[in-house]
Amino acid sequence: MIRFEHVSFGYPHGETTIEDLSFHIKKGDFIALIGANGAGKSTVSRLCNGLLRPLSGHIYLDGQDTLTTPTSLLARKVGFLFQNPDRQICENTVEAEIAFSMKVQGWPDDEIRKRVATALETFDLKGDWFPFNRSRGERQRIALAGVLACEPQLLILDEPTTGLDYLECIHIMDHIRMLNEEKNITVLMVSHDMELVQDYAKRVLVLRDGKLLGDGPVKEIMKQEALLRQARVLPAQIPSLALAFGDRFAEVFTIREMHEAILSEKKGDPGRKL
Repeated sequence: MIRFEHVSFGYPHGETTIEDLSFHIKKGDFIALIGANGAGKSTVSRLCNGLLRPLSGHIYLDGQDTLTTPTSLLARKVGFLFQNPDRQICENTVEAEIAFSMKVQGWPDDEIRKRVATALETFDLKGDWFPFNRSRGERQRIALAGVLACEPQLLILDEPTTGLDYLECIHIMDHIRMLNEEKNITVLMVSHDMELVQDYAKRVLVLRDGKLLGDGPVKEIMKQEALLRQARVLPAQIPSLALAFGDRFAEVFTIREMHEAILSEKKGDPGRKL
């Protein structure tokens, strides 16, 4: 779906942000891009859809080189949720905001109306709301509803749960996982939340200073403490605790698995303290 081949990038009058970066994201993957602030995560996400162009190397989106393909064509395949929804919302009603991208792309009016109605119901929004006086969490949902209404082939999420409470987070991320699993939409998620990464991503790319330090399944990356320290990222709590308990807890990644493992240990040695 997206391929980076020896990509380098730097902003004008600044140091190189991305250096000789290569990776491949297959159709239907759910990828988390992690790293400390300044690692290059947001830059990579903007390179994916042509908002930024590499200084060297090539990026291929569904086989199309982003250096030679107009951004307007790439936008038909890529949905992008910015970290700050106020940089994305541009209409005076929620209904118009959700419909905006579809109208720009020339969708039929009846299909737009149907998808707007579905998005309003899915994200618990009112079509006549004025977006700019809603809460931060509501504005994030409005922006995401507009992106998902187009059902892009590649969905890029830059800190998608910023400003959301726990229930809003679960509702939105479960919907995104459904799109990934049932409609084969590829997801690239930038996130500092390792619990979110562990719960939803299938694979992790680890960045530091614009270079790829690690690439692998979530469960493998979450147990590589040295790698995460090098990337200045804290591991998810349960895998970190499991490592402290030793090899018998090597396959523990969730609260339920931890509970079951502790019960199993207690049954085997009732007097043992963990």
